[in-house]
Amino acid sequence: MGSIAPPSPDTKKKMKQLGLVERKYKNTLTNAIKQLEKYRGISVQVIVPAELGGINTPAPLDAAARMGLKAVDGDYAGRAIPEIGQATPVLYDKKLCPITSVDTWGNTCIIDDAVNYDVAEALGKVISTVAYGLCGQSGFAMSSREMKEAVVPGTLTECLKLGAAIRKAREKGADPVQAAVEAINGWLLFKGKVAKKEWEDREGYMYGIHSFKGIGEYKGHTFKIWFKNENHISWKDNRPYVTSPDIMEVVQLKTANPITNTNLKEG
Repeated sequence: MGSIAPPSPDTKKKMKQLGLVERKYKNTLTNAIKQLEKYRGISVQVIVPAELGGINTPAPLDAAARMGLKAVDGDYAGRAIPEIGQATPVLYDKKLCPITSVDTWGNTCIIDDAVNYDVAEALGKVISTVAYGLCGQSGFAMSSREMKEAVVPGTLTECLKLGAAIRKAREKGADPVQAAVEAINGWLLFKGKVAKKEWEDREGYMYGIHSFKGIGEYKGHTFKIWFKNENHISWKDNRPYVTSPDIMEVVQLKTANPITNTNLKEG
């Protein structure tokens, strides 16, 4: 959990003042899971990614592999989400707390309970804000029967098939973007260059708007995306276009490599 925004010079200065210089943990998530086991007096058998995309799919898979545990072919969102309250266990009234949190510097926190999911999200964000980056956080400890009620199944297999389709298209010299579109029965929304990037790091989220100028068959048209960590609302020629819960991904035209909002640059 935490903002994906790059640290500003002022942020780096504050980090140095707090003594956040030497990183203690490379893998914060494995440590958060161990803390949850210790605090709850349980043995975790299975890891479920909270969402698709960003670090929150590969990090749980990595943690499961490092700890010799199983990882589920599924997740708790079916897409990428900025807030806990949008996760599928919320729909089934599953207990989120306690949440254990470990950051890269070695700070460890436990949210024993919270009055609701939104407060748990806010508390988690406060912790990640103080850490100046991402925290490994573990919660939603439940039985496998409960997990199966809430999980969106098969999503990691779908991701694997998409990646394979892109790789095969590259190897054949075909269009990898078109291959990606066809693999997920999706749509190519726009082709363009980033004309403007507006963003701010606020309350543990990266907010902003990316503006694009069309190229090729989209020349003369414009496209905008509003994001809160992830992409959520788009406008084509200043008219509302595609929104969440559909997934919008910005990729490089030649390779279909995704570009996160942290790394997307003007030009």
